[in-house]
Amino acid sequence: MTATPVVLTLAAALIVIGMAGVLARRNLMFMLVSVELVFNGAGLAFIAAGAHWAQPDGQVMFLLILSVSGAETATALALMLRLERHYGTLDVDAMRQLRD
Repeated sequence: MTATPVVLTLAAALIVIGMAGVLARRNLMFMLVSVELVFNGAGLAFIAAGAHWAQPDGQVMFLLILSVSGAETATALALMLRLERHYGTLDVDAMRQLRD
């Protein structure tokens, strides 16, 4: 018996928790962390699939996910810093009210 179903279940749980965090939280920092959870769940699924078929493709895809995640995090943190300086908060609802 392989551990692939267990790992895929964990990956699905990470993706679901990340999506719930994006939908439930209103703070941009928590939303960014939730998106990172989704990326990690997808990467774990790729690694499990690659291990199941004994192919290095899953690890290559995970490296691609890591590089995209790093670029996304750097860009998002720079935007969040700018938004926090402009609005004084990272709360999405407060930013929407300040706009009107």
